[in-house]
Amino acid sequence: MKPGELEARVRDRFPDVLLARGEVTVVIDRADLLDALVRLRDEPDLSFRFLASVTATDHPGREPRAWVVYELRSVEHAHRIRLKVGLPGDDLHVPSVTPLFPTADWHERETFDLFGIVFDGHPDLDRILMPDDWEGHPLRKDEPLGGVGTRYHGAFIPPVDERTMP
Repeated sequence: MKPGELEARVRDRFPDVLLARGEVTVVIDRADLLDALVRLRDEPDLSFRFLASVTATDHPGREPRAWVVYELRSVEHAHRIRLKVGLPGDDLHVPSVTPLFPTADWHERETFDLFGIVFDGHPDLDRILMPDDWEGHPLRKDEPLGGVGTRYHGAFIPPVDERTMP
């Protein structure tokens, strides 16, 4: 199915669909996420049975603040689709899709770790990349840029955002 055909096929069920640069993106409400994924996975002419990725984007000062993005593939039909769910800044929670797609386990953990999005119902939602005692979420745009100060041969190099030019 070509992208234009896919857009037309899903538009009757998901009115907020966009075809841009040969890619189909569907924007859905958080409450509709699980139902939408089951429908896309189980309908024979769609067969989106492979969850390729889960990630997020952060937009402080805007609502929704965060967007959780799901990339789905149909190996059987050789097409793909993207689902996006907007989350308000004061409620960065979305249902876990791990029961539907086991590959979501690590994707959701990484997104939690780096963006602070909580995947409700996840079987083991804890940090995966950052140390357990790390405070904050490094891919949020309101996080400091520089990371941590570094000691090198007796010298101290401050984080990038704290450095000054001589």
